[in-house]
Parts: sequence; structure tokens; C-alpha cells
Amino acid sequence: MRLKYKVLVGLGIFITLVGLVALASKNASFDVLSPAGEIASRQKELIIFTTALSLIVILPVFWLLAVFAYKYRASNKKAKYQPELDGNPKLEFIWWAIPIIIIGVLSVVAFKTSHSLDPYKPLSSDKKPLTVQVVALDWKWLFIYPEQKVASVNELNIPANTPINFQITADAPMNSFWIPKLGGQIYAMAGMQTKLHLEAAKEGEYYGSSANLSGKGFAGMNFKTIATSEDNFQAWVSKAHSLGLSLDTQTYQQLAEPSENNPVTIYNLKQPSLYNDIIMSYMAPEHKSKNDNDNMNDNMNHAKDMN
Repeated sequence: MRLKYKVLVGLGIFITLVGLVALASKNASFDVLSPAGEIASRQKELIIFTTALSLIVILPVFWLLAVFAYKYRASNKKAKYQPELDGNPKLEFIWWAIPIIIIGVLSVVAFKTSHSLDPYKPLSSDKKPLTVQVVALDWKWLFIYPEQKVASVNELNIPANTPINFQITADAPMNSFWIPKLGGQIYAMAGMQTKLHLEAAKEGEYYGSSANLSGKGFAGMNFKTIATSEDNFQAWVSKAHSLGLSLDTQTYQQLAEPSENNPVTIYNLKQPSLYNDIIMSYMAPEHKSKNDNDNMNDNMNHAKDMN
């Protein structure tokens, strides 16, 4: 009777905890599982498939753990302890064969998806891709549209159903560029360029973030991605030309100074080579001031302290 009481109490606590978690996450959204683009949709399918495959091993293991813990409890005198049991060839074959098969399947899937979902692989489309140059700064994101000759801070505007070719670098400690609803993340590193190809399947606003610890302003280094119609995108470009601040070398140097929780700002790009100049400044370090290097070292030390 006492054992049944303990079981009922434990079951009641478990059900209560599950209910509280379900209630707390009622209005929560999981961007990775709510894709709004082709790449994100395929990544979601991959996550679900690999998770389901892993559960084939995980669920039996935890189920057997509970069964053995109950069956061989100290108070159960009927359970037989057989230390002389040497082994069971059939059972050993099963618990070795199943994981090997699962690993084999995962290997094939990983090989195929690592090529089909290669972030450097351009997306096929009838529409001309839009190029966006991304610069990770302390602690803000700069988006440069070289063909449109405009730029923005902490707001990415793109036309829906159009491939976006991202060229990504950093003028600060290493970071990671991520729009969960559109696709996976990729690193932004000073002095080099990485690439990412995404596409928004529908109009909407999507959360973007820094996915790599980069110092004290890391928590606020987020941005909004606005996928809109082609007409609205062109209207935004025209607005940036007419109302935006001028972005040249002097303006950029001020923008690159460490700052937190920066408001959305649009610019009229006056220096088309700005993105390449940022990368090349690390190829010729004498072009960067000592203050810039000191700021970067301070940020890296701060990130190490947080770790």
C-alpha cells in the first residue's frame, strides 16, 4: 500500500510539472520549428527525422531503466539476482545492430544534406538574387545593399520569394548571423567573408539575432527581418535614398564604435566599396588605428570573463 502511495504521489508530481511546462509555453513560438523559407523547411524536416530516429534508442533505454529500477528494488524479494549470467547472443546482437543501423542511416542523411543544404550553394529561382552585405559590429548589425546603394542598421529589408545572397564579415569579435525562420546560422569573422543563401517564402517579420557570445552588448544584438513585396521593397530603397543619412568612411567609423541597443537607422550609401574596405583593413593592419585594436581586445577579454 505504501509503495502504491509513493507511485501515485510521483505520478501526480510528474503530471503537475508537465502541466505547468505546457501552460508556460502555451504562447511560446519555436522559430526553428516554424519555418518561413525553403532552407528552414528542409532543416526542420531533418531535425524531426533525426530526432525520431534517435528516439528508437532513447525510449527503450529509459523505459528499461524504469523497469529494472522497479523490478530490482531492495524491497522486492522475488526478483532473482543472477551474477553468473554471462551473456545473451540474441540480445547482444539486437542492441548492437540497431544503433549501427541508425548510425548508418544518419551518415547517409548527413552526407546528402550537407551538400543539398550547403550555405554557399546558390538557390535556384527565376528571379534575380538580391545581394546583401552583412557586417557584424559592436553590438549592432550593418546591412549594405551594394546594387541599391543603401544601407541599414538592425533592420534587414528583403523582397519575399526572392533569393538573398548574403556576404558576411565582421569588424569586431567573431559573431554568428542567424534568422531562425529562414535558415541556419553562419559565422561572421573579421578579415574574411562567409556566405549564406536564404529566401523568405512569404511576407512577414522575422526575428534575427547574434548567435555567438561577443561581449557585454551581445544580449541586445538583435535585428528585425522584413520580407515584403517587390514594390514595397523598392519604396523602402527610395526612402533610404531621400531620407537616409549619408554613409561614408567618416560616418562608418562613428558607427563602428562599440554601442548597445542601437535604433533602426537607414543610410544612403556614399561609399560603394565600404564592405570590401572593411575586409581589406584586416589585410593591411596599419590602416586600422590602435584604438580599434584595443577596443577589440577589450571585447574579447570581456567575452572570456563571461565564459
